[in-house]
Amino acid sequence: MANTVVVLGARNLGGAIIDEFLELGWKAAGVARSAETLERVRERGALALEADAANMDSLTTALETAATELGSVDAVVNAVSAARPAGAGPFGGGPVASADLPAFRGWAVAVAEQAFVFLSAGAAALRNGDGGALIQITGGSSRRAMPGRGLWAAGAFATRALVQAAAQELREEGIHVALLAVDATIESHKTAEFTRDTPRSALGDMSQIATAVSFLARQESRALTHELVVTPAGERWVP
Repeated sequence: MANTVVVLGARNLGGAIIDEFLELGWKAAGVARSAETLERVRERGALALEADAANMDSLTTALETAATELGSVDAVVNAVSAARPAGAGPFGGGPVASADLPAFRGWAVAVAEQAFVFLSAGAAALRNGDGGALIQITGGSSRRAMPGRGLWAAGAFATRALVQAAAQELREEGIHVALLAVDATIESHKTAEFTRDTPRSALGDMSQIATAVSFLARQESRALTHELVVTPAGERWVP
């Protein structure tokens, strides 16, 4: 029986990840809220699951449905991107000294909370089976903070901390937890407007990032990677 991957956030990068696993012979499901994205999941040949990936009950039910409909859940990938909080000021939250609590809650707390929901519900789903992989995708802000984006980095740092703890806690249960940090802007329809003048060599390629995800998800127990950073050649690499 083929393995099954469930991808949270199935629109741009998430859609590419679904395509990657389907090409590898896996079964796939995509979790999303919008009817348009769910229809795209169906067109790809995957199971469409309407759910809120930031809500514990909603995500738990979606993962249970995937296991029932597809026979198992062997990997869960969190490709949910942080949405810009309404009325929260500049991108990334702005300078720490001038930001307010709503901005902090939107850029930092909401991001960390969604990662926690993913890890908690995902671990429960894999415990109900034969183990598997939990792959959290994040950005370069999980490695360093930038001026004006400290609030966003706080959420990314918290996400990394949660992944590190979960990776250590779940190893002996046969659950591989890994962080994939994409240290660049990803080329997509979503980012096209503000990256039109950026060389393509400096933008992350969704299909290649999806390949990195499948590499992590298919690792065996004697060679596990818990953190992987990918950086396009045209983007500055920072050790």
